[in-house]
Amino acid sequence: MARSGVACAQLLSKLGAKVSVTEHQDNQMIRQNASKLDLDNISIELGRHSEEFIRGRDMVIVSPGVPLSALPLVWAEQLRIPLLSEIEVGWLLCPATVIAVTGSNGKTTVTTLISKVLEAAGKKAFLCGNIGEPFCAKVDAMEQGDFVCLEVSSFQLETTRDFKPKISVILNFSQNHLDRYRTMQDYLEAKKRIFMNQDDSDYVVLNYSDPTLRRLKDQIKAKVVYFSEDGQLNPNQAAVLAVSLIIGVDREVCLRVFREFKGIEHRLEFVAEIDNVSFINDSKATTVDSTIWALSNISRPVILIAGGRDKGSDYQAILDLARKKVRYLILIGEAKGKIYSALKGALTIKEADTLQEAVKFAFYKANPGDCVLFSPMCSSFDMFTDYEQRGKLFKQAVYELKNRI
Repeated sequence: MARSGVACAQLLSKLGAKVSVTEHQDNQMIRQNASKLDLDNISIELGRHSEEFIRGRDMVIVSPGVPLSALPLVWAEQLRIPLLSEIEVGWLLCPATVIAVTGSNGKTTVTTLISKVLEAAGKKAFLCGNIGEPFCAKVDAMEQGDFVCLEVSSFQLETTRDFKPKISVILNFSQNHLDRYRTMQDYLEAKKRIFMNQDDSDYVVLNYSDPTLRRLKDQIKAKVVYFSEDGQLNPNQAAVLAVSLIIGVDREVCLRVFREFKGIEHRLEFVAEIDNVSFINDSKATTVDSTIWALSNISRPVILIAGGRDKGSDYQAILDLARKKVRYLILIGEAKGKIYSALKGALTIKEADTLQEAVKFAFYKANPGDCVLFSPMCSSFDMFTDYEQRGKLFKQAVYELKNRI
């Protein structure tokens, strides 16, 4: 009963389907989301899942955060009820051209940039998927000739069946979500579903610099287009340019959009400067690789705030860069013990109980010219509803600190 589930239920009910929603949580936020539904036509089950609620359905649609081991999905399989993801429903009803973007890092930035390039070229583009607005919330407004710039996660791809974007993009592949997948190969198999239905009328855009992705060519029926960073473009920009050239957008339009792009909220977002100490919100960084990217793009000495719910990550991967860039590490959340064990001895580390406490301590430890970087390396679900709430609370803590100084 979060954004994608509510949007999908509303869309299907509007089309005349008999819709039911089952949600194992029951709290204020869930009930607030439930109030958005037409309860005269949509039945809901809160605080539990029951087999009777699943039995007799023609289709079960799963939200991306729900693991395939969840009881309703097990029951659906036993009852031979088709299982679909929310993006599959959106795709089935979508008249527009779909550009789907996945990868371990950079999805939000690339998907956003593609939409901006299309708009700069005079085309109508819808930005949705894992980026914030659910696909099903936008599909009613789409027409032929429009474009959908769709950020898709491995979780969303797991339950796709016929999903067939015109252009699929895989940006990179690195360790992630090993709390959900048994092996890296299982994680890769989920990513590969983005192109499994594509044919020679479609395109797959791959990062040539990533050996795992480069080796996928023989498994792909669509036309393969490679991208790689160069002296002028970073990997994200190179991917956007490759997609734009397929569509027929002039290179100069892309370069102009890149120059004007101010970034996205919660991704290396400048928040404030207090006594010559800058604060950067990188709450979108839910992987070690994302935090490595952030540190690589900051020239100042760093006070790093990290931690959250562990995704099976190897935190030692950050060691070499952290020794050069990080003066102090402050840990929060469920994973702080695991991160501490991985990095102790190499960095000076402090643990904090709350994000607000971490912000205050970071400012106390910072020297003029330092940067306080909030780049968690973990998911947000231990202490927050999502990375957006986490980022907003970080910014709020910084603003409160600034007002007191």
